Amino acid sequence: MRWNLRMRAAQQGIWKSTEMRRLLAEAGLEISHGKMSALWTQTPVSIRLDDLEVICAVLDCTPADLMICEPEKAAARRPAQQEAAAKPGIKPRLGRHASKPPA
Repeated sequence: MRWNLRMRAAQQGIWKSTEMRRLLAEAGLEISHGKMSALWTQTPVSIRLDDLEVICAVLDCTPADLMICEPEKAAARRPAQQEAAAKPGIKPRLGRHASKPPA
């Protein structure tokens, strides 16, 4: 995923994170300076849906406008996972392999 907040904000004429923070506050979402800076400069690991809803309302967009799917990145990860699974290694034994009791 690519986070597209700054580009979407620029399309709406918002060039600074402080201006975006002010608009979010007017819409009812109080964000700290640190959190706003992180949203503005980095791809967030997670974001609350309530927060995303307010951001979309302020920018007049949808979540799909803010989070751009990059399927090539996901495809690039697949071979590494398949190679790891194909490597021979220690296989766990399932069940108990106990011998029969003496007669």
